[in-house]
Amino acid sequence: MAERIFDLLRHGEVQGGGRFRGSHDDPLAPAGWEQMRSAVAADAAAGRANWDQVLYSPALRCADFALELASQRGLPTTPVPELRERGFGVWEGLRAEQIPIEDLSRFWANPLKYDPPEAEPFVIFRERVVRGWQKLLAGDALRPLIVTHGGVVRVVIGEVFGLSADRLLLLEVPPACRTRLRVPTGGGRPSLISHGLEGTAPALG
Repeated sequence: MAERIFDLLRHGEVQGGGRFRGSHDDPLAPAGWEQMRSAVAADAAAGRANWDQVLYSPALRCADFALELASQRGLPTTPVPELRERGFGVWEGLRAEQIPIEDLSRFWANPLKYDPPEAEPFVIFRERVVRGWQKLLAGDALRPLIVTHGGVVRVVIGEVFGLSADRLLLLEVPPACRTRLRVPTGGGRPSLISHGLEGTAPALG
């Protein structure tokens, strides 16, 4: 059966350290560049870097690396706005200690149901990402590399495998994590080939 292989690569560490930065457009830190280059090099060494297109979130932390890689390999590129991270409203750019403890506690207790002030509601974020994923499925790339965000990766995996929203939080997506999905072209059942950093076991199973 003919198949398509989708590789999703989360961006590496970002300048400015740990903070809420859904749409806050910080670039990659030097360590983040190294993480992503190492992830791609590991795939290349294993013969798994035969991508035919690079798709990416327009955020700098994704776009900068995606465009560099595509230029080096002579691959076509396409930004996919639907694959941006969730917007966190007035929390954008803030560290956890800068947010009122009561609000932060409600968010950590149930981040899928508590929306920070002026944030993109999770249900809207999920619908947006699913639209982006459907756009990728409707495209003609057979082996695309998709450079995006941790929240986006969780939603895509959840959509492919029918996971409930609360189970998405069980998926760990560290910096430069690569997720590989096999999607049969004839409408067969998709499968997870791998998820995680080089040398780690899949997170599902």
